[in-house]
Amino acid sequence: MSTGPSQPPLRFTGSKSLINRLVLSTLTGRPIRISQVRSTSISSTGFAPHEVSFLRLLDSITNGSSIDLDYTGTTLVYRPGLITGSAPGLGTAGGVLRHELEAGCTRGVSYFLLPLCLLAPFSKAPVNVIFTGAGCITSATPTGDISVDAVRTAILPLFAQFGVERNIELRILKRSCPGPGGKGGAGEVQLIFGHQVRLPKTLHLMNPGRVKKIRGVAYATGVAAANNARMIESARGVLNELCKDTFIASDVSPAPLLPSQDRSNPGAKRKLGIGFGILLVAETSTGCLYSADVGSPPEGGEPPESVGRQCAFQLLETVAAGGCVSKIAAPTMLMLMAMGDGDVGRLQMGRNVVGSEEIIGLGRDLREFGCSAWGLRDAGGGSEDIVVSIVGRGVGNVGRKIA
Repeated sequence: MSTGPSQPPLRFTGSKSLINRLVLSTLTGRPIRISQVRSTSISSTGFAPHEVSFLRLLDSITNGSSIDLDYTGTTLVYRPGLITGSAPGLGTAGGVLRHELEAGCTRGVSYFLLPLCLLAPFSKAPVNVIFTGAGCITSATPTGDISVDAVRTAILPLFAQFGVERNIELRILKRSCPGPGGKGGAGEVQLIFGHQVRLPKTLHLMNPGRVKKIRGVAYATGVAAANNARMIESARGVLNELCKDTFIASDVSPAPLLPSQDRSNPGAKRKLGIGFGILLVAETSTGCLYSADVGSPPEGGEPPESVGRQCAFQLLETVAAGGCVSKIAAPTMLMLMAMGDGDVGRLQMGRNVVGSEEIIGLGRDLREFGCSAWGLRDAGGGSEDIVVSIVGRGVGNVGRKIA
């Protein structure tokens, strides 16, 4: 995706919205310059390890990208290339990319999955990436990342609204929870995204409907299976009075093993990623999805009953926020709408979701990258929701010649 030699880079400061800006730069072909990234911090100046890891991932799935970091690590100049996917060369043949996360990573693997899913539909070839390494965490994390289960059941199904629904699979090969201090997990996840389109379809979603069923999964890694039963029982105790069609599956897996790094016993293994958690997804009569995701804290001390009940109440709060999309899925929906085919798309959102700092910042960033301004109006009909109207930029997939 050539940007032309005369096109100056867009300038940003700070680490806030870093991932969204890199994704928008890659999709629109606009180079960017991000400066003053934690320049005032004494202990963690510059880009964090997980941010550098994402830059490596971005470089792996594109061809012709230029990533320049200054010697202090506080300034980045990024010139995007063509999104080729995980295939070698220019994406003319299939391939599998293995991306290893370092042991000190405190972010869940969804931190990498969500932007990758946004780029994958515009790739020249299918995307097939395996996330592995001692830092791969598949559960919800204290840093605010959702679990892989939430991405699979509450985010990926939304792509069907844009005509992207074939050959998409997210596999959890090895479960893990945050390790000591919230660092590392040694899990393994594979994303297969084989549906590339020329342009996303225009979205018109303005009827939230009523919740008709609730599904979920309780997972335990390296701990007794009874923890799952206790979480499920406490969550159902809250939800059964409101929705009778509630089913929560149970998944028990052993803890991942890593070398102990003990010189006296080099063959010894240590367990990492021990913990438990639960995901709940509410589906409405019109296909809207609301999710809640809670995991046990890395330091322990919280009973499974508390985790299950907390997740149930979070789900109710998400549903009560209104709109046709939850807060965690809103950035994905809005960015796909902005990349659409030039028609006006409409999405009904909760008032508090539209007014959140993340969504307001996303709207400003979209304007910076040449997208149209949003139109906002009250949904009416006694609802406090807001209808967001977005004219697609028609960026499309330059590597994909047919839909």
